[in-house]
Amino acid sequence: MSEIFDALYQSQGQQVGVGARRFSSAKELLRAVEQENATATGLPGSEGQVIPLEQPGQFPTACISLPEGSRLICLARDESLAAEKFRFVATRLRHMQQKRSLKRIVITSSVPGEGKTMVAANLASALAGGKQQVLLLEGDLRRPSLGQQLGVLGVPGLSECLQSKTDRSNDIYRVQDSNLHLLLAGKTPASALDLMEPTRLSLLLNNLSTIFDWVIIDCPPLLPLADTSVWMRLSDAVLLVTRPGVTTKRLLERTMETIERSKFLGVLLNASSEASGDHYYRYYAGPRPGTTLPAVAT
Repeated sequence: MSEIFDALYQSQGQQVGVGARRFSSAKELLRAVEQENATATGLPGSEGQVIPLEQPGQFPTACISLPEGSRLICLARDESLAAEKFRFVATRLRHMQQKRSLKRIVITSSVPGEGKTMVAANLASALAGGKQQVLLLEGDLRRPSLGQQLGVLGVPGLSECLQSKTDRSNDIYRVQDSNLHLLLAGKTPASALDLMEPTRLSLLLNNLSTIFDWVIIDCPPLLPLADTSVWMRLSDAVLLVTRPGVTTKRLLERTMETIERSKFLGVLLNASSEASGDHYYRYYAGPRPGTTLPAVAT
């Protein structure tokens, strides 16, 4: 952790627009989550019955279309050094999963602009490179961007799932020719925090956890909003994304105070100038015939 603080120390004097407002309704939501999460078993229907979701392989297929210059390198340039680093993180997580209960992982940051969505998408893609079934869930209902980055626009998602009383399996898409699945944010609600009613959100996550080996949740930043606190209470672990020039040392310290220590996985330093050594990767891995490996820092 000391290395992370040192890497971010140069940004300590920067001004970051983070409101200090605390959402009073968040405490009530979190308390209800703790009380009802233990008994949640499925997605309730109009009369309280459990509505099972479909199994992997039966979801509609999504053909993603990445824009030029996309940072989703595990999907666009899986032979790059940056993609290899995500595969290394994925391998570490698989090893950890063998020793502890680890399936729902929250990917978040202190403030906007640190690259949490890029990290969540790449990590989910790297995990799906094996035989496990992976769901990339867009938990940012206020400012969703994942669909735009993947070229999958205008489809219903989490927002509709939380409001519906019927099976919403068709809102989950399987990325073509992969074990990666998507549940995007859907239509932006008038009040994201009100929509994240703890009972339904907990039941939905429990149901998804019976279907997928991994649920990677792209969440809003921690400091400005209360939404991620709800997600963290329902997750198994939290991975924090930081970025030099954006995350200050003081912001990181404040963020760390909000994360439960037993769920904290670690910090990923995004876009680090220290992420060099592409020439070593070229030497050992070697480019594929007819390709050139880009120098990408993560």
